Amino acid sequence: MAAAWLASAQTSIFHVVPTPNFFPSGNDDLNAVSASSPSDIWAVGQSTIHFDGNVWTAVSAPHLTGINENALLGVADLSPTNAWAVGYTTTPSQTQLLEHWDGTEWSDFPGPKLPQGSEPYLSSISADSPSDIWAAGHILQDDGLQLFGLIEHYDGTKWTAIEIPTTPFLNAIAAISSDDVWVAGYSGNTGETSKTFLAHWNGTAWAQAPSPNVGTGANALNGLVALGTSNVWAVGYSTAKPDQNPTFNLIEHWNGTEWSVVTSPNVGPATGFQSNRLFGITAFSATDLWAFGSSFAPNGSGQQLSLAMQGNGTTWTIMPTPSPDTNGFRSDVLFGGAFVGPGNLYIVGSQDEAPHPITGTLVLNTTGG
Repeated sequence: MAAAWLASAQTSIFHVVPTPNFFPSGNDDLNAVSASSPSDIWAVGQSTIHFDGNVWTAVSAPHLTGINENALLGVADLSPTNAWAVGYTTTPSQTQLLEHWDGTEWSDFPGPKLPQGSEPYLSSISADSPSDIWAAGHILQDDGLQLFGLIEHYDGTKWTAIEIPTTPFLNAIAAISSDDVWVAGYSGNTGETSKTFLAHWNGTAWAQAPSPNVGTGANALNGLVALGTSNVWAVGYSTAKPDQNPTFNLIEHWNGTEWSVVTSPNVGPATGFQSNRLFGITAFSATDLWAFGSSFAPNGSGQQLSLAMQGNGTTWTIMPTPSPDTNGFRSDVLFGGAFVGPGNLYIVGSQDEAPHPITGTLVLNTTGG
């Protein structure tokens, strides 16, 4: 059974790109990637690396130390002298990270004024233009007793904050235009029961949109891609019942009128251990989409293989991806993706580098997808 599970990684249109680790003795997960051109690509996570068209280079960024208490979760690359990244830090106390690249260095950028004692956390960023940038996450208030969805907007000068008066964890945001923006996530406890969450900005206000759930257990959306007003995709995972494994891939689509579940394939599951999860999605066109995440080993070892599937706008197909074996334990997860041209796709994530919890950068590339 283990051999059959590993066989899915043998032949692939992707190859592993050599990438540096800024913290060789720490964690170097990559959570997101964005490109302004094939020679200007940023990938961020617990470290930041940049591709200039020839080589990936590790670049320092404020607060990142290679430990799980600090990370960048989203990046928007607008030009070689203008990129934004968002995330969180818990040292000395939890707060959001808003960082800007000016062509020379990453630096902290002032965020919006938030209630005293609140704990904001940003998980995603999307830019429609240099003066129309959106970030999403959540915020804890009253000593962690109250949770709200948090959305922030940059108008070219300053960031302002908007609290969504419900209790979602917002994992992804996608801006189509200044009056057409989507956020996705979940509400509830993913360890027991949770519901998908989707909301839309129409230029004036945010409004929650009805979103389908699969099963009565965990339902969560982690990634978004918007191709137009009537073509938006969201991905995540679900479970059939509370506290039940395995988890299954979840893909939903907006057709301009309603959200609906789209059938998605899974690896296995041969056993209850073989969970599937999707963390991100990207697209070059309406007929060339990719979703990605990981699948667990069926033997309960906790090992994971990278997982990617391609969509043509109607159906989805799992495509083999490399999963490096660096120390005899595979823990390869894909989180973010970006096209830099037709068929030229980068997907980033993490791989197991040494005895836990040390992880390393993982970048896959294809020019033939």
